[in-house]
Amino acid sequence: MSPKFLRIAVVLGLLSAIGPFAIDMYLPALPSIGADLHAGTAAVQMSLLIFFLSMGFGQIVVGPISDMVGRKLPLYGGLALFMVGGIGSAMAPTIEWLIAFRFLQGLGASAGMAVPRAIVRDLHTGNEAAKLMSLLMLVFSVSPILAPLTGSQIIENFGWRAVFWTVTGAAALATILLATSLKETRPAEERVGSSFGTALAGYRFLMGDRNFLGLVAIAGFGIASFFVYLSSSSFILIDHYGLSPSVYSVFFSINAVAFIGMSQLTGVLAERFGLRRVVRVAVTGYASTMVVLFAVMAAGIDRLDVMAALLFVGYGFLGLVIPTTSVLAMEEHGEIAGTASALMGTLHFAIGALAMGVAGVFFDGTPLPMVAGITLCAVISFTLAKVTLGRSHEAVEAPAE
Repeated sequence: MSPKFLRIAVVLGLLSAIGPFAIDMYLPALPSIGADLHAGTAAVQMSLLIFFLSMGFGQIVVGPISDMVGRKLPLYGGLALFMVGGIGSAMAPTIEWLIAFRFLQGLGASAGMAVPRAIVRDLHTGNEAAKLMSLLMLVFSVSPILAPLTGSQIIENFGWRAVFWTVTGAAALATILLATSLKETRPAEERVGSSFGTALAGYRFLMGDRNFLGLVAIAGFGIASFFVYLSSSSFILIDHYGLSPSVYSVFFSINAVAFIGMSQLTGVLAERFGLRRVVRVAVTGYASTMVVLFAVMAAGIDRLDVMAALLFVGYGFLGLVIPTTSVLAMEEHGEIAGTASALMGTLHFAIGALAMGVAGVFFDGTPLPMVAGITLCAVISFTLAKVTLGRSHEAVEAPAE
């Protein structure tokens, strides 16, 4: 693996992690934000939900723009908008102002979500793309490991507002890396003919591509299950189980370790078994594990250690699902990679936001509604995989793609 390959993965991973960093780092602060701004749980969760929505739907615009003007300019614009939103969030006097600036911050983060996937497709396809995507996920996944731990320490020592100053500084660092370590991957001659008209035509084409939509939805419901966990875990683990913000951060990070560790096997497993078979087996393992967790919780076994163990196993399987489905979905759409990546990201976040909203309605301070939401998403993802990636596909897929 060449140094250039690794450098690209690191830079793309850091750019992709800016948005999640702004989520994971402030999760331990949700209860204290509510107390400080005199806001209820639903209002505080709205500051998280609105960020997801703007980060998801912003990709619809930024993806086609990256096809038209190149990959780097939209990234610069997104980082600048993210920093403005971060500064505003740090200075927000009320929950309403915090929600407004989180919306702006999410719009900026959308560029970091959509464009790096398009860059991966610009550079590679097949197993090489899977390897780069898994490395990108390695760097990207540092956020859910380090961000809650860092966030809890910052919150305990400096208060929750310092979290937003920190993520603004991270965005400034990402801007420097973008300028110094990443070349433009969509040259001018490849942009000829790209416009909002062609983007709309591309969206119409993709919305009619059942294979693309199926693959996106498989990952979308997998990601949605994690979003349900994100929105409820701090209240359940801190308020219900009595963990401190620091211990909560460690608990949260353990699941990220499982996700990261398994995602690094994507390239090896894809070469041996093929990408489609990896997805099928992984999503089956994930759904089965979550069904077991729900059955245990529904039986009245409200134990943190049991939930921790099964979530660890389940999110390990999920670590194989996300990069493989992303590569498969983008495989045939290199000429409109930015548009395809944008639609993929938007659908992922739309599904995730819907799942978070529904889970919030049933939230009662206990783990069961959260676990039920996670399990439902996992089962839907499994069902979609059975339909989209039936065994008939495996007969025509060579192990080394």
